[in-house]
Amino acid sequence: MSGVALDGLLIEAEKPAEVAAFWSRALGGETTRLLDGSVRVSGPFPELTIYPQARSKSVKNRVHLDLYVRSLDRLLSMGAQILDEFRPMRVTLADIEGNEFCAFLDPDAPHDPPARVFAVCTDSDRPEELASWWARLVGAQVGDGSDGTPRWLRGSAGWPNLIWKFVRVSDQRVVPNRWRWTVRADTADLVAAGATVSEPAVLLDPQRNEFSVTE
Repeated sequence: MSGVALDGLLIEAEKPAEVAAFWSRALGGETTRLLDGSVRVSGPFPELTIYPQARSKSVKNRVHLDLYVRSLDRLLSMGAQILDEFRPMRVTLADIEGNEFCAFLDPDAPHDPPARVFAVCTDSDRPEELASWWARLVGAQVGDGSDGTPRWLRGSAGWPNLIWKFVRVSDQRVVPNRWRWTVRADTADLVAAGATVSEPAVLLDPQRNEFSVTE
């Protein structure tokens, strides 16, 4: 579908300014305080807008970032915590408010900034279906994931240099996503493609993931 492009990520946080400061330091971005209490982090990655939370974090986030890092030391010194280790390839970390992300260890990665985003990950109990649906909207190519099934998107409009990974999980969504993506599109076109309206400027994809729309 033409005219649909991915944009930044929206993130709920208890303390938006502190979470924004963490990600700004991690990714080398600049922060801007907005009038509604949100803080925007801009840089060479999807723009992050961290806004005051509607509810406390209670379960693992179903949307997270994959990063390349040379070393974990700087992230840990900034307040990140190790949740799980799959060395020598990757380590699962959490930011200062427990938001999960994956750090892939790369000795050739730049030292500064400490991390670089290369993928956005979305959990799904039916990742192939969701990858196919979004690929049609954002004009992406569907490639195989690490298990050989077609669930990784490349060349998405708006995210040309990022992989959008749909990650297979057995659990289903039980709360609204604290991290969600935004798209630039016509709402009517998205509804015609199978999305549903949740509230003004917020839609649901076929697996009930919230995403925000800028027309």
